[in-house]
Amino acid sequence: MSFVSDLFATSSVDKLRELSRSKTLRRALTAKDLVAIGLGTMIGGGIFTTIGTGVKGAGPAVILSYLLAGVTSFFAALCYAELGAMVPVAGSAYTYAYATLGKLFAWIIGFALIFEYGISAAPVAQQFSAALQDALKPVIVLPFWAQQSNLVTHGAFWQVWTWDLPHSQVDALGAAFVLGLSLLLSVGIRESATTNNIFVVLKISALMVFIVAGLALFHPGNLADFVPHGLGAIQPFGGAAEASQPIGIIPVAAYVFFSYIGFDTATTTAEECKNPQRDVPLGVIGALAIGTVIYCATAIVLVGAMPWAQIPDKNPLIAALAPLHLPFLNWVITIGILAGTTSVALSSLLGQTRIFFVMARDKMLPPQVAAIHPRFKTPVVTTMITGVAVAILTLIFPLTQLLLLVNIGTLVAFTVVCAGVLYLRRRRPDLPRAFRVPFVPLFPILGIVFSAFLAIFGLSRDTWIFFSIALVIGLVFFFSYGFWRSNPQEIEPVVEPDGLIELA
Repeated sequence: MSFVSDLFATSSVDKLRELSRSKTLRRALTAKDLVAIGLGTMIGGGIFTTIGTGVKGAGPAVILSYLLAGVTSFFAALCYAELGAMVPVAGSAYTYAYATLGKLFAWIIGFALIFEYGISAAPVAQQFSAALQDALKPVIVLPFWAQQSNLVTHGAFWQVWTWDLPHSQVDALGAAFVLGLSLLLSVGIRESATTNNIFVVLKISALMVFIVAGLALFHPGNLADFVPHGLGAIQPFGGAAEASQPIGIIPVAAYVFFSYIGFDTATTTAEECKNPQRDVPLGVIGALAIGTVIYCATAIVLVGAMPWAQIPDKNPLIAALAPLHLPFLNWVITIGILAGTTSVALSSLLGQTRIFFVMARDKMLPPQVAAIHPRFKTPVVTTMITGVAVAILTLIFPLTQLLLLVNIGTLVAFTVVCAGVLYLRRRRPDLPRAFRVPFVPLFPILGIVFSAFLAIFGLSRDTWIFFSIALVIGLVFFFSYGFWRSNPQEIEPVVEPDGLIELA
């Protein structure tokens, strides 16, 4: 096999379908469980973390930003649903890329998923830290230097040598939170579908309480200056204007896109579904639809409850309800934030471990990545290395920069998934498809266009530089190891350890 043909060698879709029937994992999930799993990861850190900064950057038009991000996710969700029902195995976008576009693209997507799953735990941990510090303020206040991540630089955030450490702050509580979750995962913790459903109920209930209570404060006049900053600086690789604050509808859409990350988590559990051909599409699309409605309703009530210029970046929902003078509402929302961020951070760290497992199965990564501790029956080394890396990011990198890094990885993954549907429709039209994306090739092309548009025109040059540098380092590792060791025709089942999710 030539170098080029090996570079784009694909795994057999038929073999993957056979693998999905091997019953390595227990099949216990229904469509309802997948909707809850998608919402469990999607709702929590996203809306609470992004909406305050989003309102500052777009004003009441933040509603349009959420809609634009939702539409982008919708086209990608349809493609995830088709591939997830057709190839119901763990691995999500990485597996789909391996089956459609080849080894190189599979590695790139696997690398991009590190941003979506691994790094995404960092901004969620920072939101948990901010909410807990606010709740404990009457009792204890952390030293100023340990309250939040505020990396003061004299240049781009990726230029390490320009950090002004004496004037910087770190998020000590957020970093400790990540390390604590990693330790729990290392010694063995099972998250059941029932527990996940409870977290989902708490998070959605908090948002519903806000929506209902906020309607009492709704004033249409607050929406008068609906688009104060316009579309934003529409220029390639500069939509976020290199600033910590995205300005305009499109840069804010790329920023709040973080809120939608998670609906695709349902596809990572495809091997555990009773009827994946039916359950995966319902789970993916159902989670996205419910989440989008909740997000838009929350945004409308928030910008209607108080003038947008007065909405703070931190705890904006609590600030909006302050005129009601009901401390009980504050506690409901705080509990929702704490429950939501905890479950999302835990799911993200678990999801990252699952991706590493699948890549190790395909020999893209060394087998030590999936090494199981003899006592705890968990991948302790991988879990703790991931935890320490995420904790460092939580400790020092500001929230906005972290969110943009997560978003660029996810948008790249969405683009490849949409391209994978087009590729398989053309190359393997004979494959049975329990769910089919309507209006092909239009909808997959729109998914590619919308995802690429937000990534190119909504994210900053610094974000692209950081991602590109990291990708080059990843490709060096790929050509040093994964390219030579992996064989798409030798994929075998991997039994996951007890420490990972048991959804039953």
